[in-house]
Amino acid sequence: MREQDIELFHRVQNKDEVALELLYDRYEKLLFSFSFRMTNNKFLAEEAVQDVFTKLWSKSLPYSEEKGKFSSWLLTITRNTCLDLLRKKKSNDYELKERDALQEDNDPSPEETAEWKEQHEEIQHAIKELKTEQQEIINLFYFRGFTQSQIAKKCNLPLGTVKGRVRLSLQHLNKILTKKKERGIRE
Repeated sequence: MREQDIELFHRVQNKDEVALELLYDRYEKLLFSFSFRMTNNKFLAEEAVQDVFTKLWSKSLPYSEEKGKFSSWLLTITRNTCLDLLRKKKSNDYELKERDALQEDNDPSPEETAEWKEQHEEIQHAIKELKTEQQEIINLFYFRGFTQSQIAKKCNLPLGTVKGRVRLSLQHLNKILTKKKERGIRE
């Protein structure tokens, strides 16, 4: 039986390297695909994934089962990490252009590119199955980097409504992706 995410997380907090590897194997592709969608930059996406797993290992992070699924919490950490990296990029753009130039020699293999594209498409198809207002919330919050307060102003909604929609949208998205994975459906 597959070990639950929360059990692995607690083991990682106790410096269990095997648990970290299991979580990495389970979430690396999803987090990379998500990060690449946010940053549109392979280097930054890889850096974001590395930063997330480094944080899991080196910091005492405040995950609570009552506040939602582990995967949603992990995506939130990834989102925040991507936003931090994008802010750093804006303030240090010249240095990143040099790094990107160096990365050209390390382009992903055709297999890796196909796999990333497939994962990206799976997430996009799953998002399309959400209600229109949930799609908008996910787009604004995760892919455009709006804060919940900014979304409330833009959509003329109370902040509590925005928070609830973000949470529900993530729950629905997770259910859709889980069902597709269980059935082995690839659209």
